[in-house]
Amino acid sequence: MSHVTTTDLYEASMALSYLREGMTADATFSLFVRDLPPGRGFLVSAGLEPVLDFLTDFRVTPDDARDFAVALGCSPHEVRPLVGMGFDGEVRAVPEGRTILPGEPLLEVTAPLPQAQLVETWLLSQVSHQTAVASKAARCVTAAAGRPVIDFSLRRGHGPAAGMQAARVGAMVGFAGTSNVAAALRWNMTASGTMAHSYVEAFGDERAAFEAFARSRAGPVTFLVDTYDTADGVTTAADVLNDLRRGPGSAIRLDSGDLAALARQSRGILDDAGLRDVAIIASGGLDEYRIDRLVRSGAPIDVYAVGTRVGTAADAPYLDTAYKLVEYDGRPMMKLSAAKVTAPGRKQILRSRGVGDVIALADEDVRADQEPLLRTVMAEGRRTGAPDTLAAAHERFVGDLAALPRSAREIRDPEPPVPAVSPRLADLTSEVRRRLERDVGERRAAWGRRGAR
Repeated sequence: MSHVTTTDLYEASMALSYLREGMTADATFSLFVRDLPPGRGFLVSAGLEPVLDFLTDFRVTPDDARDFAVALGCSPHEVRPLVGMGFDGEVRAVPEGRTILPGEPLLEVTAPLPQAQLVETWLLSQVSHQTAVASKAARCVTAAAGRPVIDFSLRRGHGPAAGMQAARVGAMVGFAGTSNVAAALRWNMTASGTMAHSYVEAFGDERAAFEAFARSRAGPVTFLVDTYDTADGVTTAADVLNDLRRGPGSAIRLDSGDLAALARQSRGILDDAGLRDVAIIASGGLDEYRIDRLVRSGAPIDVYAVGTRVGTAADAPYLDTAYKLVEYDGRPMMKLSAAKVTAPGRKQILRSRGVGDVIALADEDVRADQEPLLRTVMAEGRRTGAPDTLAAAHERFVGDLAALPRSAREIRDPEPPVPAVSPRLADLTSEVRRRLERDVGERRAAWGRRGAR
């Protein structure tokens, strides 16, 4: 299935209508998150690189047009205006890894109206999902307080594509590895994994299972020790590691039960066996809340492996993300619907360390102490530079996270900073609102006069 037709039907309907009406002037759409989900003090921008890949290759083929015709229930002739359409517009965006607040545009697209409209669904789906998961993963890194966090989410994610995205954004915010082999190879990440309970069960005896597993691979190994009795499993693992002289760099994994108590018990068994350098890995329904509790309790856990709850951003699995028209043919536009009002005009985010963010118009002057976050990353349908790297995105994330107020970084009951609005943007918003309300009033009056005849 073509990425072009992986879209909502109304995008194609609107694009066709614009073409028929000759509405092909440049339009600017702003993609932003209206409000943060409960329990979030910030978001982490993610998904831009896949978006730029998509836009670079975007082109409606004759096959795409035929598929649109089938979906629209019309003849191929009626969708012929779409054939050959590519994306030759501009994208201004916040680079991946930057922290973002509600109302701040993650990206703005300026392109001929039919083009900017037709790419909406793909852009929203990519940025929304990856930003949601990246923001959850970032909180896990914060909660772990310097201990490595590993992505184990592929098996429980919302499909392989979502699993790849989770592994990628996890690396962006500092995960130490992933169980996802394809992701590890694609993005030069550390592949990490242990064994399943089924492996131990298949042998029927933990010692036999551990010995066989160690024979299957050289170097350090990790044994899953809680298939039957955890204390007995740790003792057996210690015996096997000592017998095979495989202690240095090896680990045991705890996957269930009272992880804090079991970690303390396991640490004692390992230390008594002379295996102080054998690490303890914890997994099993972990997220930032459970990691935070374990770290605060002093549990001797060296590595945290997170899966389902992080890969699906379980407590906040979606973002209230919007892609709204803010300018068409040089005229600022806005929406007045209740609870969904948008601000008009092309925007910029001006960030000052220790002062906060200001949402401004794109052409406003930038003070020496301000950093504009939106950068031009695509012009005339082409990238303005080389593809970004995960290492660069991670570096940006580390800097932005450190600059956030401590209250925004809290795991429980964080307090997100509120960006200010520049006076010029506030004035433009008031001016456009007055114009739209006047137009609505005049139309209502006209309808009233017609009804009185």
